[in-house]
Amino acid sequence: MPSHFERGSLLFSIILLLLVSSRLPPSQALPLNKKGLNSAVFLSPKFVQGPGSVGDKFYYDVDFPRGHIFLKDFNAEVVDDEGNSVPLHETYLHHWLLVRYFERKYADSSDIIMVPNSGVCGHILGQYFGLGSETRRTMSYIPDPYGIEIGNPDEIPDGYQEKWLLNVHAIDTRGVEDRLGCTECRCDLYNVTKDKSGKPLRPGYVGGLHCCYDDTHCRVKSHFNGIKRSLYLRYTVKWVDWENAIVPVKIYILDVTDTRGRADNSTSIGARVGCQVEYDVEACDAVSPHNGCTDSKRISVFMANGGDVIYGAAHQHSGGIGAALYGQDGRLICESIPIYGEGKEAGNEAGYIVGMSSCYPHPGTVKISNGETLYLESNYSSTQGHTGVMGLFYLLIAEPPLKHSRPTHDARLV
Repeated sequence: MPSHFERGSLLFSIILLLLVSSRLPPSQALPLNKKGLNSAVFLSPKFVQGPGSVGDKFYYDVDFPRGHIFLKDFNAEVVDDEGNSVPLHETYLHHWLLVRYFERKYADSSDIIMVPNSGVCGHILGQYFGLGSETRRTMSYIPDPYGIEIGNPDEIPDGYQEKWLLNVHAIDTRGVEDRLGCTECRCDLYNVTKDKSGKPLRPGYVGGLHCCYDDTHCRVKSHFNGIKRSLYLRYTVKWVDWENAIVPVKIYILDVTDTRGRADNSTSIGARVGCQVEYDVEACDAVSPHNGCTDSKRISVFMANGGDVIYGAAHQHSGGIGAALYGQDGRLICESIPIYGEGKEAGNEAGYIVGMSSCYPHPGTVKISNGETLYLESNYSSTQGHTGVMGLFYLLIAEPPLKHSRPTHDARLV
């Protein structure tokens, strides 16, 4: 049995370790290891916001695990200078995205190759991970024996190195006139008539990403005084070292607005070209409501390559009531339902989507066949109108062995 001195020394060592780890800069976060699982916590670069302000920042070469590994989980939240979780009714996290890219060694940052996921939208929705207000309560852990493979030296071109881009889009809604209108990026509240490139907004565009870009401001109540503050995106990454026993999964992001049209093979967001990312929901007629005041949008997506579905979850905005993915024969592949908060504390903010349910089929029980047509449906309540909403679906699929080529896709409105 240890002596009082030994027990005291052990306790002191534990306390010292906790104190040291709490003061480590993000690039030196201590990894944890339990049965081969590593975990590290990082901070994005600081961004400063005041009431009504918008930050849509792109941070290249952020801190991230290196080497040939399999990612198992990624989650994030906005925190203040002291590490406190910031609630959505103060800073609305519109979205964060994590994008993989290759950069030539010893060259300027313009010499990069973006590496999108396997999904239908290419570079428009090319992120490996990404969520919004639902980030705190959406499960995203990848079950064993699966993982997202990164750092494979055979995939990285000679003379290049793998790096990561983090996009953080946050809106400070303290003291604003219309909190929902600000989070839905209504153009009149931002006094915006041109997009971030200086081009006039297209006719009929009343709200969305083109009106709440970096350094825009949503209208604040007169006489409201609020201080600027420093914020960070705190993100936690979990991974395991590469080994043959782990089965790689491919990432697919489907978009209910995808028209599959392409102008000159462009991957930019256009008026009616390809993945639009966002859409509007018109208010229903209160006198003679249609479909119980539910707005339902549906497309079909052709999948050249299939496999086992390992994970699925949707992304929706306030007003969302769920999204579902169906197989060609009508079978349900995955249904994802929003969780709305009921209080004021971070992770339970009333009126906000604070989580989305996730699908974890038993391995091998839910399959997508090669050449199968899938149907994606996104539903919103239309008791009131909404602007700039989304209907995305994130899938992880394990392909059969020897399936390494990038799939081709097609989709159409139905």
